[in-house]
Amino acid sequence: MKHITDGKILNNGINMPWFGLGTYRAAGKEVANAVSTALEIGYRSIDTAAVYGNEEEVGQSIATSGVARDSLFVTTKVWNEDQGFDTTLRAFETSSKKLGLDFIDLYLIHWPGKDKYKETWRALERLQSEGRVRAIGVSNFQIHHLEELLKDSSTVPAVNQVELHPRFIQKELHEFCVQHNIQIEAWAPLMKGRLQENELLIEIAQKYGKTVAQVILRWGLQNEIVIIPKSVTASRIKENSEIFDFELSQAEVNAVSGLDAGERIGTDPDKLLF
Repeated sequence: MKHITDGKILNNGINMPWFGLGTYRAAGKEVANAVSTALEIGYRSIDTAAVYGNEEEVGQSIATSGVARDSLFVTTKVWNEDQGFDTTLRAFETSSKKLGLDFIDLYLIHWPGKDKYKETWRALERLQSEGRVRAIGVSNFQIHHLEELLKDSSTVPAVNQVELHPRFIQKELHEFCVQHNIQIEAWAPLMKGRLQENELLIEIAQKYGKTVAQVILRWGLQNEIVIIPKSVTASRIKENSEIFDFELSQAEVNAVSGLDAGERIGTDPDKLLF
């Protein structure tokens, strides 16, 4: 992982960048400018979702970027209300149209919910078989959700995007995904800025002449986690990408992992039932 465009070959042979831009709760000109800035800097992976309400702006920034489509990796997600076979297919058409793209690189089930995700997964398999989607995966799936999904499908999710940061490293889930060749991806990899005052992270950051955020992101990369930090500030978007010119020692990686406290800042997937 020496360059911003370095990637991981997913279980179906598709290459996914280790690093990208998250767009959660960013809208209008703010998100359009963020995506444009990121693409200018060299980002090649952009993550959005139907529920974010910004697919159209993301698509417009991609269209005007001048970056070749085949060098981009675009992720979006089907929202909870649209789960089910037919409804997922319709939701995909809506997302695809808003993004202005003929195909999506990665399409995810946003949350497992209670019992609709198997039908939703069948729709994702259909979309992949038709070439509308290059890779399919899930988001916020626990081990039991993955086990249940794999009981009825021979298609192993390419990616599982979950909350993951130094205070919530999800060790067992990460190990399960590695064992089943499912790439783990972190949303909120910086814990929404809540680790800025951590003494260990400050000490490591000072050693390398980096910021706490850069140390956390580098820790994620060295744990082979795909990371998509969200920012709408041009200077921060640039700063987040400047993590390919240093490397943490294994002792430092272990020390950062030792900050784990099972501290979730988002919703527990087992409590979001629909």
